[in-house]
Amino acid sequence: MEWSVQQIARIAGTTSRTLRHYDDIGLLKPSRTGGNGYRFYDQASLVRLQRILLLRDLGLGLPAIAGVLGHEPDAEKALGRHLDWLRQEQDRLDRQIASVRQTIDTLKAGGEIMAEKMFDGFDHTQYRDEVEERWGGDSYAAGDAWWRRMSPAGKDAWKLRSRQLGSDWTAAAESGIPADSAEAQELARRHVEWLTGIPGTPASASVAGGNGDVKGYVTGLGEMYVTDPRFAANYGGAAGASFVRDALRIYADRHLQDRRRRDRD
Repeated sequence: MEWSVQQIARIAGTTSRTLRHYDDIGLLKPSRTGGNGYRFYDQASLVRLQRILLLRDLGLGLPAIAGVLGHEPDAEKALGRHLDWLRQEQDRLDRQIASVRQTIDTLKAGGEIMAEKMFDGFDHTQYRDEVEERWGGDSYAAGDAWWRRMSPAGKDAWKLRSRQLGSDWTAAAESGIPADSAEAQELARRHVEWLTGIPGTPASASVAGGNGDVKGYVTGLGEMYVTDPRFAANYGGAAGASFVRDALRIYADRHLQDRRRRDRD
């Protein structure tokens, strides 16, 4: 079965001009072009368009979308991961909706607001106990202050960067490249660079000239990605998380050091 440009534009809520642009830049080629120049799209094209629109909703630009699609040729696996993320977002939004609805109902009834229930789904401090246990209260306070000062646009950009990094890791793991390959090590470098941008972590302390054990921090996180399903899910599961751990460990051995041990020496 095939659909014309006009049909696809109507079904997908986009425009014929957009679809023609996607064709021109090689992002979404029609499955067939008729003798009259009309473009037609088959089922595989529709699946690819769905992935494009999902990634666009995440804020990715067209070059980045092309990169993701190129690294993740298996549409079923990629959509499965995206579905997992959408379900997480759905759960968070459902909790926000219920929280706001409860506040409205309480205000209408003139009742007393339950502060403990007002911010369900809004909490970015859910890992506070873990952070403080692993790296201390100062680390959590620094990271929390940094996040609260950030503008909404800045937060969205940071989340997008995080999702893109996780997507690139997953695609690399599924491609079968070794953890010590140039591509995997470039991802490890990006990962460490991403970590150094978070105030309060040992990685940021080392960059700032402190005494943080950045090597131990990076390799420890790699192990946590494997053992904690919440983190492993960001990399496509246990196998992907193991790939990330191995690549980070190799990168750390090659490029990082325990600053505390260096200072003792």
